Amino acid sequence: MRFIGRLAVAGLLLLITGVASADRDYPVKLKVFAPAEDDVAGVGSSGFLVDLAVEFPGGLASTGASLELTGPGAHQDAAPFPGTFSPGADKDHFPGLVVLLSSTRIGAGAGQNVANLFNIIGVTNRSATGTEIWGTWIIGAKNAFGVEGQQTPSILFVTVVDGQAPDAVQDMNGDGTIDNKDLQLMGYRPLARGRTVDFTVNGL
Repeated sequence: MRFIGRLAVAGLLLLITGVASADRDYPVKLKVFAPAEDDVAGVGSSGFLVDLAVEFPGGLASTGASLELTGPGAHQDAAPFPGTFSPGADKDHFPGLVVLLSSTRIGAGAGQNVANLFNIIGVTNRSATGTEIWGTWIIGAKNAFGVEGQQTPSILFVTVVDGQAPDAVQDMNGDGTIDNKDLQLMGYRPLARGRTVDFTVNGL
């Protein structure tokens, strides 16, 4: 019985050590609020939201993020928080952010980083232990991530890397899924556990 008890304690310590190690590997915490799992989102293949919060363990400077309010046309680079608006990494306001949609029909397709299409980047909480950055994107372009008149299954993938994120991510290991493993093979260091959400882009 004592031996079994020691094994149980050893197993618990190993589990705790593993969790602590994983936390060190991924110091940045991610929450995805929209879309939620199994949502049928949008109207006519547009009008759905990607809404997320990213918590960093350091001060504002450690996030690399800054305030942004932008969009297409007249909304781009306009006051009060000007920013660019195009597919690719958000180099000027949230450089480490990686956002992919498997149903993407523009640019590099499923590997296209769409972080620079986010409309709002804000600082939602600052404390002695960390800084939370919030990002929101409303999809306005029809047929860019779904097909009008159809229901299009899609997978959202979100993560944060150290430094400047790539404009596109390749399926480096050829497993049919683009995730943190592929970013590592491309030479990037993920700071957050990748978050995935399976949902449907509503084309009706």
